[in-house]
Amino acid sequence: MGKLNSLWSRGTDFLGCKYAIMGGAMSWVSERNLVAALSNAGAFGVIACSAMTPALLEQEIIETRKLLRQAPSTKHQAPTFGVNLIIMHPQMDELIAVCKRQNVSHVVLAGGIPKDGWIKAIKAYGAKVLCFAPSAIIGRKLIRLGADALVIEGMEAGGHIGPVTTSVLAQEILPHMKDVPVFIAGGIGRGEAIAAYLEMGASGVQLGTRFVCASESIAHPKFKECFIRSQARDAVPSVQLDPDFPVIPVRAIANKATDAFTRCQKEVIEQYRSGALDKKAAQLKIEHFWAGALRKAVIDGDVEYGSVMAGQSVGMVSKIQPVSEILEELIGQAEEYIARRKSKTA
Repeated sequence: MGKLNSLWSRGTDFLGCKYAIMGGAMSWVSERNLVAALSNAGAFGVIACSAMTPALLEQEIIETRKLLRQAPSTKHQAPTFGVNLIIMHPQMDELIAVCKRQNVSHVVLAGGIPKDGWIKAIKAYGAKVLCFAPSAIIGRKLIRLGADALVIEGMEAGGHIGPVTTSVLAQEILPHMKDVPVFIAGGIGRGEAIAAYLEMGASGVQLGTRFVCASESIAHPKFKECFIRSQARDAVPSVQLDPDFPVIPVRAIANKATDAFTRCQKEVIEQYRSGALDKKAAQLKIEHFWAGALRKAVIDGDVEYGSVMAGQSVGMVSKIQPVSEILEELIGQAEEYIARRKSKTA
C-alpha cells in the first residue's frame, strides 16, 4: 500500500484514520452501527444528523462512541467519526453545541453556504469543518469563511444532487484547490476510480451507496435487495414540476414514489399560489416528503411507495458484505490500478 498511502496521506492525516474513505451521510442509514463499523475498519464514518433533534443527535453520538474499538487500530489514533449537519436545520446552534459538548472532531456542513458564525463556533472548540463545494467559486468562498476541507459531490450521487458530474467538478476544482484537502464524492463504486481521483490531486473520497448493503447497515432487507437488483440507469433524478418553484433534484431508484413526488409538488404549488402557504413553508413541505418517504423505504422496507435514494454506483452493488470486506475490495482494486500504471510506465 506504499503508493496508495502516499497518495492519500493528506486525507488520512486530516481525518485521523487509516483509509481516506469517508462514509456518505445517508439519512436513516448512516447511524451508529454503520458509522462505527466504518471507523473500526479504518475508514471514517459520518453520522447523518438530518432532521434529528439536538437530544437525538447527542444520544446517537454517545451510542456510536460505545461501539468504537477502544484500543488504537491505526498509527494515528483510536477510531473516530464525524457528524453531518444540514444547514437548513432550524436548530443549528443547538446542534453545534451538542457537537462541542461531545467533542466531535469533524463536522460536515451540507446543504448550502453556512453562516460564518457556525464555522467559527465549530472551530473555536477545536473541531475541523468540512463543507460541500458545488463549484470552484463557492469552494474558494468556503475556504475564506474558514472551511478546513472541501467535499465535491457530482450529480451521480444519491439523494439531493447538483447539476454537474463528478468528473467535471474534479477537473474544475482539483487543479486549483491546493490550500485545503479535497474529498471527491458521487458515483464512486470501485477502487480504480478512487486511485484515479487521488492521482488527480484529491486527498480522499466519500462513498455512500456502496455501503448501504453492508451487513452492519440497518437498512431493511427489501431496501438492500432493491439495491442489489438495480442498475445504474435505474437511479434517476426527480423532476421539477414548475420552473418558478425550484426544488433540489433527488436521485433515487424509480418507483411509485417518483410519481407521488410529482403529485406532491403540484398540490404544494397550488397551496402556495392560493396563499395558503408561503414560499418557505411550501419548500419545507416538499422536503418533508422525501424525509418521510425515505424512512418508509429504509426502515419499513416499502420500496414501492418509499424513496429508495441511491447513486448511480448502485449498479456496482452486488451482494451484502461486511464493511471490512467492502473496504478490502476497494483498496485491492486501487492498488492493482496503481500497480498496472506503474508497470506500463516502467
